[in-house]
Amino acid sequence: MITLSHLGKTFGGAQAVSDISLTVPEGAFLVLLGPSGCGKTTILRMLAGLEHPTAGEIRFGDTAVADASRGYVMEPGSRNAGLVFQSYALWPHMTVAGNVDWPLRVANLGREERRARAAEAMEMLGVAGLAARYPGEISGGQQQRVAIARMIAPRPRVLLFDEPLSNLDATLRVEMRTELMRVHRATGATAVYVTHDQIEAMTMATHVAVMNGGRIEQFDPPERLLSDPASAFVARFIGTPPANLIPVQAGAWFGRMPDPALRGATGHGMVRAEDLALADAPGPDTFAAQPVEVVPMAGRRLVTGLAEGQRVTAVTDLAGPVPSELHFRLPPAPAAIFDPKGNRLS
Repeated sequence: MITLSHLGKTFGGAQAVSDISLTVPEGAFLVLLGPSGCGKTTILRMLAGLEHPTAGEIRFGDTAVADASRGYVMEPGSRNAGLVFQSYALWPHMTVAGNVDWPLRVANLGREERRARAAEAMEMLGVAGLAARYPGEISGGQQQRVAIARMIAPRPRVLLFDEPLSNLDATLRVEMRTELMRVHRATGATAVYVTHDQIEAMTMATHVAVMNGGRIEQFDPPERLLSDPASAFVARFIGTPPANLIPVQAGAWFGRMPDPALRGATGHGMVRAEDLALADAPGPDTFAAQPVEVVPMAGRRLVTGLAEGQRVTAVTDLAGPVPSELHFRLPPAPAAIFDPKGNRLS
């Protein structure tokens, strides 16, 4: 449904997005995931038609909506795409019903069809009872529901979300994740969702593009990002807690614990928190660390220590007080090895 081919965008000579290529199947839920400034919102704005690419092409199905090589950009209103902003962007002088009806009026639909579509969208988002109220009279979570109802009322083929849950509290975020997934299934549209929150990405997405510095580090289903990270950046960014990347020098952990499993590599060995154990005493396969924090999670504890300036976390059943010095036991082999530039070696 969505194809990006060598997509690029520069602002005043600065490269915001560089050589992005991916294909999203119809009905998929794509999440663009990454830290602030990585280019994910710029891609979303190009999909919506609010920014024009300086390189590459965007296609919705068989239709080109932007092609930098021939200077062509389809108008946003002609793309059959809906967009929800981070700030909701509701008209304050219109009622809830008026806000939802507005894009239908712009599309010149008849009064009865507009009324039916607006009612259907408000009912789907649970805001039908708020139809006569104004945005200033309802909560932030309700405003977000109205913004989504307004987006789906015209029945677009593509749904675009720009960090729509970032202004909500933690409980509402969980509820709205469920609602967005339900709406996506009900509409059958193809969704593109921008966030820096990996939990949102891992729970909602069928496909995730992990971005860094204007480029895609990895484009895969959520499970693959955890099981098989393509780079050190992905390994650090994905996971709760993320994997430990322990320095390796010439095949030795921390440069002083030789291990044949490292195959003479220099860079970082990836050790998942669940594969790192706490030892009662020093040993040939342990390293010492100063305790930093202990976080209870799902009946277990995440114990984090600082070893030679490196934060290291283990998932453990440790009970009672944490000792003044920790001894982490390494597994027989790392889950992956990355070179000094973060490229995966094995």
